[in-house]
Amino acid sequence: MSYRRESMMIGFAYTGVIVGAGFSTGQEILQFFTNYGTWSYAAIVLSALIIMFVGRQAAKLGYRLKADSHEEPINTMFGDMIGKAIDYILVFFLYGIAVIMLAGAGSAFYESFGVAPWLGSLIMMVAVFVTLLLDFNKIVAVLGAVTPFLVAFVLIIAAFNVFNPAVPMNEVNQYAQIDRTPSGHWWWDAITYSGLVLATAFSFLSIMGSEASKHKAARRGALVGGIIIMLLMLLINGGMLANLNAANEAALPTLLLAEGVHPALSLGLSIVMLLVIYNTAVGLMYPFLTRFTVAYSGKYKLLLAVGLLFGYALSFVGFVDLVNIFYPIFGYIGLFIAGGLTIRWVANKFSKKRLV
Repeated sequence: MSYRRESMMIGFAYTGVIVGAGFSTGQEILQFFTNYGTWSYAAIVLSALIIMFVGRQAAKLGYRLKADSHEEPINTMFGDMIGKAIDYILVFFLYGIAVIMLAGAGSAFYESFGVAPWLGSLIMMVAVFVTLLLDFNKIVAVLGAVTPFLVAFVLIIAAFNVFNPAVPMNEVNQYAQIDRTPSGHWWWDAITYSGLVLATAFSFLSIMGSEASKHKAARRGALVGGIIIMLLMLLINGGMLANLNAANEAALPTLLLAEGVHPALSLGLSIVMLLVIYNTAVGLMYPFLTRFTVAYSGKYKLLLAVGLLFGYALSFVGFVDLVNIFYPIFGYIGLFIAGGLTIRWVANKFSKKRLV
């Protein structure tokens, strides 16, 4: 396989890990960016640049260390004592966000198809279990397969709404509700969101980097993923700005936009949303499992079964409540890791002795 094709696979898989329940429904983009009105575009570009840079550094470090989990990269950056603390916090949140995906699947099945939430979460749990028994390269291929469909759906939805806006661009700021944003400062929410993305993807990026055949494939793959994420953010944001009055009242804004184009598009997006939720659950559970076990060993399969069953029980707490608990803290952990990666990059640029 050429490194260019490998880079694209890594980039699609990286995107697949990130675009879970909050992203695909539009709620993350609405809360962190869209309600800043026209300033939302500046916020997205700033956030995406950080995501590209730190994602690239994470994949490169994973490649150099040939990491089986995030433990070695974390300890290399922060030392054994601080590294151990971050390691366990990261593991806790990896599992926590995976549980959020199970809860999100229950909500999405109910909202889109009328399936009882307990059954929707159960279907997702079984799908994640079966997938995580595949070898790693097949998991990466599965994660990447959904991304092109998501890009296509979002492109159609955004284009239709941008060219047929309910809210003209010169009136967007009148409908922006800055009090619904996390901090009220576009630049800080942009930085915080990039931390959330890195914290979510760091473990999987480290492993994908280590599995890459070439250094160039690892770093370019993370860069490709960052560019795709930026494109999706810009498209979703543009579509919601064009309907900001309605988007702020919708639980699932992207589905609302799709419904305005055609009911068939809304149905298709509902299916894609479930697939990207599945992607994120798989992408977070795999590094959680390999942190404590050897991949595909008996202990791996036992932890997979127990972890998913326990996660299924926890999913009944509710999707929104879990998001409110986990996401803000997770973003700050990601910023801390991003700081470590940036310091290493600066040290390598200006020091004669190159760090690993």
